[in-house]
Amino acid sequence: MTTENKQDEFERMFLAKHLPPMLTGARSKEIFDIYIPHTQPHCKLRLRKAGDTLEMTKKEPATGSDSSHLVEYTIPLTPEEFAALRTVKGKEVRKIRYYYEADSVTYEVGVFQDALLGLVTVDVEFHNREAMEAFQMPDWFLAEVTQQSFLAGGELCGKSFEDIAHHLERYDYVPIK
Repeated sequence: MTTENKQDEFERMFLAKHLPPMLTGARSKEIFDIYIPHTQPHCKLRLRKAGDTLEMTKKEPATGSDSSHLVEYTIPLTPEEFAALRTVKGKEVRKIRYYYEADSVTYEVGVFQDALLGLVTVDVEFHNREAMEAFQMPDWFLAEVTQQSFLAGGELCGKSFEDIAHHLERYDYVPIK
């Protein structure tokens, strides 16, 4: 892959206690992901339709198993390429992602749909490690789950809320509807 398609990503993930009022009127888009191959418990290759954007992405930890610093490779796809690749058997997940900014921080609130209805996560992306480490959770966040692999997209795909409920109980997570 060319370096234009490679990006370092500094990100932390959180469970939400509730949907914050600032989401009313926030920009959003439906995201449909297909993770392949379907035979792996934690897929790292993803086909994504996010609004009108079609792409294939592979994410891996930059070093070791630290999920807060990932290297992401992205290939834009044409509708024909996406349609052809979509025929490959994969595991699916769908969510509505809301975007809003506060205090120079972008919040990406994922409201999962279908079998994962009730799960709401928040990804917060940063420009560098220092900004990431300095971030303080707002009061509408329940717990940080960055290093919890059961909530990684490649492991979450194809599962239901009931499949992950026992993990969520550790955080006293209450489904958000």
